[in-house]
Amino acid sequence: MRITWWGHATTTIEADGTRLLTDPVLTSRIAHLRRRRGPAPLPGASRCDAVLVSHMHSDHLHLPSLALVAPDAALVVPRGSAKLIHQDQGAALSDRCIEVAPGNQVRIGSLDITAVTAHHDGRRLPWSSYAGPALGYRVDTSPSVWFAGDTDLFDGLAAEAGPVDLAVVPVGGWGPSLGEGHLDPVRAADAVQRVGATTAVPVHFGTFWPIGCDWLKPELFLPPGERFKTAMAELDPAVNVELLVPGESTEVRG
Repeated sequence: MRITWWGHATTTIEADGTRLLTDPVLTSRIAHLRRRRGPAPLPGASRCDAVLVSHMHSDHLHLPSLALVAPDAALVVPRGSAKLIHQDQGAALSDRCIEVAPGNQVRIGSLDITAVTAHHDGRRLPWSSYAGPALGYRVDTSPSVWFAGDTDLFDGLAAEAGPVDLAVVPVGGWGPSLGEGHLDPVRAADAVQRVGATTAVPVHFGTFWPIGCDWLKPELFLPPGERFKTAMAELDPAVNVELLVPGESTEVRG
């Protein structure tokens, strides 16, 4: 398996001839956030057999980026998302949606994918009528993968998401605070141990930052990756942490 991190929660997972693109953000800006580390993903990042969207927040369900992905790619999205996608992008995109909830399974190419629970707010906005379950995804191949989306620790995490070989786990955020329903580096290490992963790729840090806030708590921008690596080594030194930079890839064996 080959995994490429494009920044934030956007990765390409390649296994058995199938390419999955997670939570694609393929531009240099999301509303008030701008990409501060690395260029926007290469054009090839849009090539995939399916997109896996974890929840409706705009840094994960980024509508302009969905319009850039391969025109024949399936869009696996949380239940209720197709209506939002149709309103913004029209039927050309919404007709490609496969809506899922925790426990639902889909087959993309040679890969079986299961939607799993994430402990996170699934609404588009706090006052929005668009809402659905926040999800992670387990890819059942060898090596197996848990893409966590956005989540915090919760009872049943190990049973739903694990055991897996690789955890693609969020360890930070995009601003000077980390709200409810997120993993910090220490809790992310706990999550990796719970799902039994032997390799972990930290994501969701060190990419975007609010415009005008460069001076505000910069210690929350890059350090979560190193802090996660340290926390993981203290908790379970047998876990291999692949600390990537945007655009970098690594290979994982089962």
